[in-house]
Amino acid sequence: MTQRDAIFPADRHALYQAHGYSAAIRSGDLLFVSGQVGSHSDGTPEAYFGRQVELAFDNLRATLKAASCTFDDIIDVTTFHTDPENQFETIMAVKNQIFSSPPYPNWTAIGVNWLAGFDFEIKVIARIPDPA
Repeated sequence: MTQRDAIFPADRHALYQAHGYSAAIRSGDLLFVSGQVGSHSDGTPEAYFGRQVELAFDNLRATLKAASCTFDDIIDVTTFHTDPENQFETIMAVKNQIFSSPPYPNWTAIGVNWLAGFDFEIKVIARIPDPA
């Protein structure tokens, strides 16, 4: 049986400790990343929505990096939105900067009514590249 290994970014956020979860779990050559939100290192949400989305992607980047992955290694994305209709344009602007050319990862967007003080969350599955 493959061992699960907890992965944390270099600047481990307070939310992981406060809520008792890992930023990501490595299982074989797959990385399962917990939902990343636009939190500052102390766990507080970024107030401005556009910056909150950017910060969620920054936090995702840091978690991927801790497992020697990049955005190019992502195969599946799930995002959660508190107001999808009004947030879509802002989210797409950030998403299109990160995933600017094919092949794009799978993507599922889900509207929700609560994200513990946040308005956007992104979770992914990535394939960990073979060491060079």
